This record gives sequence, structure tokens and C-alpha cells, in this order.
Amino acid sequence: MKTTLFSILFLLTISICHGQGNNLDKGQIGYVPSKENLENRQWFQDSHFGMFVHWGVSSVLGEEIGWVLSGKDVITYRENMHKFNPVKFDAAALVKLAKDAGMKYITFTTRHHDSFSMFNTKYSDWGIMNTPYGKDVLKMLADECHKQGIRLVCYYSLADFYRADYCQGNVAKGTKIQGECDWDAYLRFMKNQLTEILTNYGTISGIWFDGHWDQVQSQNGRNGDQIREWHYDQIYQLIHDLQPGCMIVNNHHLTPFPGEDFQTFERDLPGENSGAGFSADAKISQQLPLEMSDIIGHSWGYVTNDTINRSVKELVHLLVKSAGLGSNFLLNIGPTPEGEVRLAHQERLLGIGNWLKTYGETIYGTRKSWMKPAEWGVAVEKGNKVYLHIINPEAVKTQLILNNFPYQLKSARSYESGNRIEFSMNKANSELNLQLPKLDRNAIDQVIVLETEAK
Repeated sequence: MKTTLFSILFLLTISICHGQGNNLDKGQIGYVPSKENLENRQWFQDSHFGMFVHWGVSSVLGEEIGWVLSGKDVITYRENMHKFNPVKFDAAALVKLAKDAGMKYITFTTRHHDSFSMFNTKYSDWGIMNTPYGKDVLKMLADECHKQGIRLVCYYSLADFYRADYCQGNVAKGTKIQGECDWDAYLRFMKNQLTEILTNYGTISGIWFDGHWDQVQSQNGRNGDQIREWHYDQIYQLIHDLQPGCMIVNNHHLTPFPGEDFQTFERDLPGENSGAGFSADAKISQQLPLEMSDIIGHSWGYVTNDTINRSVKELVHLLVKSAGLGSNFLLNIGPTPEGEVRLAHQERLLGIGNWLKTYGETIYGTRKSWMKPAEWGVAVEKGNKVYLHIINPEAVKTQLILNNFPYQLKSARSYESGNRIEFSMNKANSELNLQLPKLDRNAIDQVIVLETEAK
């Protein structure tokens, strides 16, 4: 993507217009993304599908990652470090699984809310290097990602329920923590660890922040003023200085702040405000790439007896719906304490990968279309083609009518069979009428390809 003076000024204006009152640090105003950053944003939008990996010492307990420490004895919790020995972790197999699933990037939890570092750090003894395993899993994963052509994004928690220097926020920290809170010291600790991640592991495509909400006052169920400032101006500048192409996202459930490079929605399709509903107050960015994250079962990390109840069909529909909203789909897995990916997770991912072997052309590189998602499905666009994904055939019969169709249509055909589809166009109201073939009510998805005149 070429960077012009106009585009830089445009992005600068957008950054200024995205102010969030007291949620912003003044120093963020004026952020201009680098050429490498803009190129990564375009790659990100083209990718549409990524793997989220929630994994850490909490897997030993079989309880939800990070949160299990809240309100619990840190001394007892620390003992789990001596039980965490993921001898079956295979970075090459994990990256290959992502590739076979059709995923283009992996977002890995380098440090969650329990502060446990899944990489080699000199700023904390609470981490993977002091377990019986004693190996840098982030290094192994990064090397394999670079080798196999999968990009790596690093999840990093802002909130911390373990450290003494982290000042109490909205969520209870662990108990029996020795020492006083020191906000400046905690911020230095984060900057030091982020510097390690961005210096010692090759190219990092993104930093995925979480935990902003812990230091925000709640006003009538909505996010209000900061309890303490995160000083994102300094943190974001550090990241962009160390790796100019590295994208920043912050799971704060708000409109993006200047300095952030894409917007994420937790268990919510952008604008739907369903699922967990954490992003109900967020204004959807019209300039930045979008992403939504979700889980296969009921938990993010490894939880004993978690029910893996989402089918391949349901997950493919989430991928299709995400693409129809111009968003990526970040699908989570939670490895076992031994480091293995559960068979149920593998089966779901490989099922999606098999579907993408046929339908990848209709997902990768697409952008959302002129129309909003409909009861029958979604439309996405790529070049001079429009792909209609019919994921609910019960909503249509023999005709599909598209209102306000903005293009001159050359042809229509079934993606599966290649057969021509008859159509008529009412130029007076731009209504397109498609005469559909008989639809398979049991199919995961059925696609109609519309070829238009050059845009």
C-alpha cells in the first residue's frame, strides 16, 4: 500500500477525531503509522482468520487462565510453577495445525492476568523458565512461525493480580502479596518486558493488550474516568519505535485510541452486541481493521471437563459472518498442562481448514460489501467479484432479491457447480433478482459469485 501525503494527513485527522476524553493520554494525539505498519494492516485485513492460544500455569489447576488467582493466596498459587511441565508441547505441530486450519496468524498469551511469563525474562522469576520444563516456549513458537510463514501476535496483560507494585483496580488481586503498590515501577516493568518481546523474538506482527478495564471507574455500567493512567503514549511509542510495523490492539471495549492499529471485539461480532457483550459501547472504526475473538467450548484456557460443543458448521458461520462485517475471526484454543492441543479442538480446526480448501477464495482478501448481513447470510467483495454466502437457506426459496445493488452485473454463477444463474435488474431502484438453483438445506454454506463490470 502506498503512503501518500494525503493518506498521512487523513489518518492524522482520524486519530485526532477519535478522542475518548479522560481515557486518552494527550501524547497519543498525532500518531502517524509507518509505511510498514500500513502494509501490515492491509495484510491483516486480507487474512481474516487467526488462532488465539490461551495457555499458562493455570492449566495445572484446570481453571480459567489468569482469573483463577483473583482473591486467592499467591503463595499457594506460586507452587503450581513447580508442577507445570509441558513436555508434550510441540511448537512445529501447533503452527502446522494453524496452517492446516487455514489460519494466517497466531496470537499467543505471553503474560496473562496472573503475571506468569511464558517467555525468558530477566525482570521476573515467576515464569516458564523456572518450571521443571525450563524452556522458552515463546522462542520456540516464534521460530516456527517465522519458519512456516505464520505471523505472530503477542497477547500481553496490562492488569496483574500477582505483583505487589501493581495497584489494586476493579478486580481483586491475589492475597498475601508482600510489598506496596508502585504504579511507576509497574509501568517500567511492563516496558522492560515489552522491550524483551520486541527485541529477542524476531518480527512481531502485533501486541494484543488486555486489562485496561481494571483501572477504569464504572459509571452506570459504562466505562468512565481512569483510576490510574496507563500512559499509552509512552508504551505505544516504545512499541512502534522498536518495531515500526508492529500493530497495536487494546481489548478495552471502547472506540480505538490514537496509536492503535486495529479494533478487537471479545466474543462479539462487531456491532451485534451479543455473546459476552463487552463491546456494547464501542463505536466501530471505519478506518481501522477489525477483529472478533471467540472460543470453541466454554473457556479460554484449559478447564477440566470443559464442554466442546460448537460444531464446525457453527464456527464456519462465525468466520463467514465476520468476513461479512469486514472483520477477522480469532478462534481460541487452550492447550493442556502437558502442552497438547485437545483432540476436540484439533477436529474443529481441521474441519474449518477443509472447508477453506474449497471456499478460501471467497474469504481471504475480501472486504465487506455495500449491504448489511441479512437473514440468509452475507455478501463480501474482492476486485470485481461479489460473493454471496448463503448460510441460512431456509430464509430464501427460489429467488434472492438484493436491494440497492451498486454495480453493473456481467454474470452470476454457482460457486460450487459453476452453473450460470439467471438474473434481472430493475434499474429504477437498483434491485437485483437472482433465480436460485435448488439449495442444499444441510450444506454448511452455498456461494453465489457475481461478476461485475470493473469498479
